[in-house]
Amino acid sequence: MGKIVAGFTMSLDGFIADAHDEVGGIMRWYFSGDNEMPVSDGAMVFKVSPASAAILHERFNNTGAIVTGRRDFDVSKAWGGKSPLPAPIFIVTHRIPQEWAHADSPFTFVTDGVASAIEQARQVAGDKHITIGSSTTVQQALQAGLLDEIEIDLVPILLGSGVRLFDH
Repeated sequence: MGKIVAGFTMSLDGFIADAHDEVGGIMRWYFSGDNEMPVSDGAMVFKVSPASAAILHERFNNTGAIVTGRRDFDVSKAWGGKSPLPAPIFIVTHRIPQEWAHADSPFTFVTDGVASAIEQARQVAGDKHITIGSSTTVQQALQAGLLDEIEIDLVPILLGSGVRLFDH
């Protein structure tokens, strides 16, 4: 059975996004190298260093499912209608967006909490890891004792305000 892992890029002052929910500043390292790394179906290509490519390749290939929150889903504009990694994605929410409430939706919406979302993700992840996204979902998983690891890619910038990973 895989681990339940949260992985984030974070600024030195603890932010994972700026005050406008933008991640460009802290995610710059995804686009500053020479090694091309297609993501999911190739709709996006990261350009990273050889060391970063090895780490990201391992993370992406070992992810069997993703669990994240509705706010992350909304801010990302539903990742253009497909999972950001080649893995099923479970969205923890109180309300299922009607435009995605159909059988062939690429997303599974879970309305009974993060523990249920993680359990559903376990059913499809097999021996691979479950990646937890969004600060609120990470906090809920921590409080429920469900998180095995937290991986932080610390970048040498200060944002001053925004979305903190450990705000609660």
